[in-house]
Amino acid sequence: MADRTRLVAAETVVENGSWLFTVSDQYGEPDEVILVPCEDGPRANGGENSGGDEVRAWVNRCTHEAQRLDRGFGAAMRNGEIICPKHGSMFDACSGYCDNGDAADTTLVDVDVTVEDGEVYLTDDSYEFAHEGSIEDGGEEVDGGDGEDGDGGTEDDRSGDEDGDDEDLPSWATDDEDDDDMPSSTSHIGL
Repeated sequence: MADRTRLVAAETVVENGSWLFTVSDQYGEPDEVILVPCEDGPRANGGENSGGDEVRAWVNRCTHEAQRLDRGFGAAMRNGEIICPKHGSMFDACSGYCDNGDAADTTLVDVDVTVEDGEVYLTDDSYEFAHEGSIEDGGEEVDGGDGEDGDGGTEDDRSGDEDGDDEDLPSWATDDEDDDDMPSSTSHIGL
C-alpha cells in the first residue's frame, strides 16, 4: 500500500512517550497504531536506524480484550513497558510481548516503521497512513493526490462519521458496554 510515509520526528515520540495515528488496512478498514520509544531492542521493527532513536509501532489494541492502549492522551508506559489501562497487563515496548496479567503469553501486532535521519517512516505494505490521532479525530486523509478512493467520494468519507452513529468505526473502537469500570486516567497504576 504505502511505499514510505513520513510520520513524525523520533525525538517527538521519545519526548511524549508515545504517538498515536490512524491507518487504513489492506481492506480499507481504519485502525490505530501507536509509536513508542524502544531503548534496548531492534531498531524500528528491524529497519536501519541512522538517527540513533529507536522506535517501535504496534496496533493500538490489547491482545486480551479489544482495549485501546492509547485512548487519545498517550499510552501509559513504565520501565519500557506499555500498560493496558483496562486490566494492567504490561507489554514490552521493544518486543510487544506480555508476560503478565490477563494478556500473558501474547504479543502485540507489529507495524513496520523505519527511523532515518531522526524521522519515523511508515514502511508497512499492509497499512496506509490516514491521519495523526485516533480514528474519531478524523484528520486529513492521504488520498494519493487524486482525491478519489474508488467509491465516488473522497477518502475523507472513509473515516468521517458525520451522522455520529459510529457505523464507520471498528467494533472495538465503539464498544462502550464494559467501559463503566474503567478509570478516567491511568494515575491509579502508580506511574
